[in-house]
Amino acid sequence: MFDHRSLLRKYLLRIGMLFVELFSCLNGSLFADESIEFERHVRPILEQNCYGCHAKGEKSGNIALDEFDGDVKQSQVLWHKVLHQLRSKSMPPLGEEGPTEEQRTLAMSWIKSEVFRHDSKRPDPGIVTVRRLNRIEYRNSIRDLLGVDYDTNSNFPSDDTGYGFDNIADVLTISPLLLEKYISAAKEIVSKAVPVVSGVAPHRTLPGGKFSKEIIADLLNNPDATTVPKDEPVGNRFGRPTQGPPKEDPAKLTMSYKVPSIGKLTTNVLIAGKYKVIVNMVAAEQYVDNVFDYNRCKMVFRFDDELLVEREFVRQGNESMSMHFDMDLQAGDHDLVFEVTPLTPEQAQVRYLRVIVENVKLVGPIGDAHLVPPPNYDRYFPRPVPRSSSERRAYAAELLRQFATNAYRRPVEDEAVERLVSLAESVYGTGKETFESGVSQAMTAILASPRFLFREEATIRDSDGTHPWLDDYSIACRLSYFLWSTMPDQELFQLAARGELRENLDKQVDRMINDPRSSAFFQNFVGQWLQSREVETVSIDAFAVARRESEARPVSDPEADRKRARRFELRNKTESELTDAEKLEKAELDKLANFRPGGFGRPFGPAFDDKIKRAMRAETEMLFQHILKNNLPLTQLIDANYTFLNEDLAKFYDIPKLETIQGNEMRLVSLPEGSLRGGILTQGTFLAVTSNPNRTSPVKRGLFILENVLGSPVSAPPPNIPSLEDAAVKKDGKKQSLRETLAIHRENAVCSSCHNKMDPLGLAFENFNAIGRFREKEFGEAVDVAGTLSSGETFARVADLKKALVTNHQQEIYYCMADKMMTYALGRGLDFRDNYALDEIVQRIEQSGGKARALLDGVVHSTQFLKRRNADDVADTSGSK
Repeated sequence: MFDHRSLLRKYLLRIGMLFVELFSCLNGSLFADESIEFERHVRPILEQNCYGCHAKGEKSGNIALDEFDGDVKQSQVLWHKVLHQLRSKSMPPLGEEGPTEEQRTLAMSWIKSEVFRHDSKRPDPGIVTVRRLNRIEYRNSIRDLLGVDYDTNSNFPSDDTGYGFDNIADVLTISPLLLEKYISAAKEIVSKAVPVVSGVAPHRTLPGGKFSKEIIADLLNNPDATTVPKDEPVGNRFGRPTQGPPKEDPAKLTMSYKVPSIGKLTTNVLIAGKYKVIVNMVAAEQYVDNVFDYNRCKMVFRFDDELLVEREFVRQGNESMSMHFDMDLQAGDHDLVFEVTPLTPEQAQVRYLRVIVENVKLVGPIGDAHLVPPPNYDRYFPRPVPRSSSERRAYAAELLRQFATNAYRRPVEDEAVERLVSLAESVYGTGKETFESGVSQAMTAILASPRFLFREEATIRDSDGTHPWLDDYSIACRLSYFLWSTMPDQELFQLAARGELRENLDKQVDRMINDPRSSAFFQNFVGQWLQSREVETVSIDAFAVARRESEARPVSDPEADRKRARRFELRNKTESELTDAEKLEKAELDKLANFRPGGFGRPFGPAFDDKIKRAMRAETEMLFQHILKNNLPLTQLIDANYTFLNEDLAKFYDIPKLETIQGNEMRLVSLPEGSLRGGILTQGTFLAVTSNPNRTSPVKRGLFILENVLGSPVSAPPPNIPSLEDAAVKKDGKKQSLRETLAIHRENAVCSSCHNKMDPLGLAFENFNAIGRFREKEFGEAVDVAGTLSSGETFARVADLKKALVTNHQQEIYYCMADKMMTYALGRGLDFRDNYALDEIVQRIEQSGGKARALLDGVVHSTQFLKRRNADDVADTSGSK
């Protein structure tokens, strides 16, 4: 039988090979219409604007436009870079005349149509590798499937990242060790959630917060005491005060080692019988670096008149304890009493040692006559367990089919259900285990299955032979993990079951983005794209940063630098770790240390602490959320006249009119006219994560903007490049400023091409220090932020730069946002095959007036999101078809 399809494939492959030959001999013979168009229209543009640096022996940026080795894929990658440079107008360098708009459009059209071979009637959705659930997706899926909050951060290794995200399929591998952890996790999760018996003894939980607490003076060792000690803050060994007593949890009973107190609760027992009394508590402390607390106390617990606990407590490192007691209780009221008596009233309170009673549980009365269904029993076993084996098997099949369908996120086959039922039957069929135990064993197998751990996708083949549509269950999964980082809910499942999801796509996106679960999208997409997740763990020496703004530029003194480093080294040792010689050396260095008036450790403005870092992260994520949910212009992400603040962050930023910003709640705040704040680039998140531990980094800031705002990444730096500090040339005995050092750095031809793009962007933000606070001087000299972009725009301050970006670089910003969101949604990096999809999304954004929903809707409606490459084409990655 004549194979037309095979002949067509060979024909197209031959065309692709001839196209390769064209690139390998641009100065030689011509071929057909493609080469004529290149020779007549494209090559003159390249000769006029590009060949001076990228041809005839010149390979600036390691790109030569007249050299090819015959590899189509390599050629496409190269022309993808060229397309990007043309689109972003970042070439030629500043000062050289570039192509006209008409020439740019012509060259880009030639690259897309002839090099990438884009077929508008049969767009290529690209290859998507099957994706494993990352730690966040696994945790959320388990929560929604079983109601268990499993700590994946502690139990699983960190996920690798690719293209800036941790949900990229190609890096989400599974090792034998991780597979073992998944099996262990499945056992633990099912054991917590699924009952294995039909009846348990009744139990009641008495929260610690229900106990009434009183301060009792006569519990002191001294019966004549008339005053009661209080939790007073004390200094640590560096003279800095601790944070004071930690805030008490109202749901628990907190009793300080230092304060004599008593906690009482009266509870009623309805039925007399045997009971188990369980006390859950923690011996807690507030950690203070290298400082110990020698306080002791005695704790007593009485149940009515029976003494159950009498124990002395010392510092015990937040040890959790669970104490069990068997008791015969009568019906009626019973008194529970905790007492804490200080044993060392003379000791200083440093770590705020305290006993925290979380709860007391009463289990009983114990006996078959009093059994009740365990918690959540009806959720997993909605009907009584049948007696006959055939009915039990049918019931097990019903339960496991529903659970597997939810876990696998699509209907499960009869054969798979039969295997699961056989597994359950092998457990309960022996007569030694309960029916519930057998079903839970099968549920464990489901959670350890690749069909749960990986996101399986299926397609519906089109009759015309184009790339097939994903089925509705696959689209439901893509939507839910994109916008919620978890499995689909019942509404998505029901639409998929009826085959109605694709026609209701817009309504579902509206519903999902306004659902509280969409917070996962803003935390995980925005948190990684704009790196707001990193601000909570960024390490910056705020004191060193502040000193740069309070002192003149230091004169280089190697001996002083050595002594300063040695002093810090000794300071980080405890007294017991120091030798006698080191103690003398430390005392001498302390005398020589030249700190500003007020002593070492004097604060410079509000502290850069965990509360501020959390508020900074929230500010960034809430800004994007506000813009998307209200369908505002995307450019407001760069330049807005408002932001989100709470009282602490407003003080940290020195925002005026603080009386209107009170409390811990983050809220929308209009910025004063002329404020330099507004937009992600003047938020503490960006400013801190792009800084070094002790100073700003214009290079990191400029690189961040190029990669995450303008979508114009630069090449990796060559090896053995010294740090800016090491490269700094000393002048008049003083170290150079960062601006001066970077200017010297750019004199190196190897560095100049990238730094000419990065440095002006980064230096524009030098009015903001490494922790995001505004400053006008560094080392006693005014900060210079003026500059000129590689595209030619000049600016005098950061407000001018932001205006230039949103006015002259809108399209680059749109392309960058589309690229980032598409990468996150698909779980793969984009390549030249995806350019047509990015073009369509950006066109949709521009037609909407730059509105944010056009970006989200463009991604969700793209061929890449709704289709998969035809199975027959998976092996073809040349792009010649």
